[in-house]
Amino acid sequence: MDMTWFQALVLAIVEGLTEFLPVSSTGHMILTEGVLGMKSNDFIQAFIVNIQFGAILSVVVLYWKRFFQSLKFYYKLFVAFLPAAFFGLLLHDYIDQLLESVYVVAVMLIIGGVILIMVDQWFKTTAEKGKEDVTYKNALVIGLFQVLAMIPGTSRSAATIIGGMVEKMNKKAAAEFSFFLAVPTMVAASGYKLLENHEAITSDNIGLLIFGNVIAFIVALLAIKSFISFLTNHGFKVFGYYRIIVGVVILVLYLFGVDLTIS
Repeated sequence: MDMTWFQALVLAIVEGLTEFLPVSSTGHMILTEGVLGMKSNDFIQAFIVNIQFGAILSVVVLYWKRFFQSLKFYYKLFVAFLPAAFFGLLLHDYIDQLLESVYVVAVMLIIGGVILIMVDQWFKTTAEKGKEDVTYKNALVIGLFQVLAMIPGTSRSAATIIGGMVEKMNKKAAAEFSFFLAVPTMVAASGYKLLENHEAITSDNIGLLIFGNVIAFIVALLAIKSFISFLTNHGFKVFGYYRIIVGVVILVLYLFGVDLTIS
C-alpha cells in the first residue's frame, strides 16, 4: 500500500513534535502508524528515517550562532557522541531485536514517565540555578546517559537532559545540549538506516520525502522553542504523565490485537 500525502503529513508532524521532547518519538510513531492503519514497508521505513534530517536541520538553524561558535564546542559534542557510537555498533543486532517489541516500548514509556514525574524534585536545587557551561567530563556523562536511549521507548531527549542535570546543569542548559547532541547522533543513526533502505526511494515518491522533511523542520522549530519555555516554567511532570498515558494506550491496543509495527 502506497503512502498518501495525508499520512506523510501526519507522520512528519509527529516526528517534528516528538523528536526533541522527552516523550519517545519511537512510541509515537508506533501509535501513529497503528491509528493510520499503515503496514510497514521499505519506503515507509526510509521515510520515517529520512524526515529526521528535517528535524535535525531545525536545531542548526535555531541555534546557528552557538552551533558554529568554536572547535571546542565540536570536541565536546564528539566526546558526548562517542558512547552511543561505540555501543550502537557493539549492540546493533540486540537493539534491532528490541525495536521489534512493542511491549518493550510501552513499558519503557511508562517507566520513563514515572521518572520524569520525580525529576523536578530530585534536581530541585540545580534545576533553575545549575551551571550552563559543559565540560568534557559533563559531555562524557551525558553521552553515557544517551546510551540508555538505545532501549526503544526511553527517549534520547529525556535521557540526555537528565544526564545533564545529574552533572548539575540547569534545565535549560541541559535541554539545549541535548538538542546539539542530537545532530551528530541522529545523522549517524539515520544515515546508517537510510543506506539500508535507499533503494525504496524512487522518482515516484521522492516528493513525499521532500514534503515530509519540510513539515518536520517547521514543526520541530516550533516544538523546540515551545519546549524550552514550557520546561523553564513548568518542569517535567506533564511530560511524565503524558508518557504514562501513551504507554498504557499502546499496551491496551497491543493486548487487544491491534497490529502495531515498529519501522
